[in-house]
Amino acid sequence: MNSTLRSFSRAPLAARLVAVACAALLLAGCRSASLDPNDLGLTPLGGSKPFHYPVHGIDVSKYQGKIDWDSARLGGVAFAYIKSTEGGDRVDSAFQRNWDGAGAAGVPRGAYHFFYWCRPGIEQARWFIQNVPRDPLALPPVLDVEWTPDSPTCTRRPPRDEMVREMTAFMDALEKHYGVRPIIYAPIDIHRDRLVGTFPKHQFWLRGVKDHPSENYPGRDWRFWQWTATGTVPGVAGEVDRNAFSGSKADWDAWLKAHRPAA
Repeated sequence: MNSTLRSFSRAPLAARLVAVACAALLLAGCRSASLDPNDLGLTPLGGSKPFHYPVHGIDVSKYQGKIDWDSARLGGVAFAYIKSTEGGDRVDSAFQRNWDGAGAAGVPRGAYHFFYWCRPGIEQARWFIQNVPRDPLALPPVLDVEWTPDSPTCTRRPPRDEMVREMTAFMDALEKHYGVRPIIYAPIDIHRDRLVGTFPKHQFWLRGVKDHPSENYPGRDWRFWQWTATGTVPGVAGEVDRNAFSGSKADWDAWLKAHRPAA
């Protein structure tokens, strides 16, 4: 047994299982199917304020206008989530510009989809897949679920079982296509009303502009915290959502590496 095999055999069982799964997926042309922080050995920081977390990013859509992505990166933007699609027939008009711009500037970027409660999840997944490239360097895709009381076409608040079913259909299709498990973005109200206790194997991106997520999402672990909607960063004119990653810079590097191809 060579040194590589000896090191592998001495690794914890969970780590060996993850390594085997990752190798199989890489052979299939995919990335890891899970970014579970426990599997990756991440230790989330326990700070209660945004400044306790060293890695911050933004999420953007057409409403931010034209972004100077080089300035954003130099100004400390470590990642960006970019609105891509909504429902089954809408594409954010700035998606391609932001996607290309962030990539060219070296800002790690991912796409998010705004869910529409009057359309099957599988149809929305197909629309996302049709419009978002399968880029091995991209961040995991995000499913943005919110209530839509001001929507001109759909104000439904489906029962929990239906929501879980349609969200699952959407996320399973994306995981199969992109090779990585999607993240769920949820604000306080929809999580409180429907999502408590659901999706234990998915990472969550939680909104909390007044309090730390632990105050309003008891028992829910989180990977990203949207801590303000009125932030400012270089390269973006006006206000922008700012988000903290739950971990150290070393954790961030490990998290990124976990879903990128082996060198």
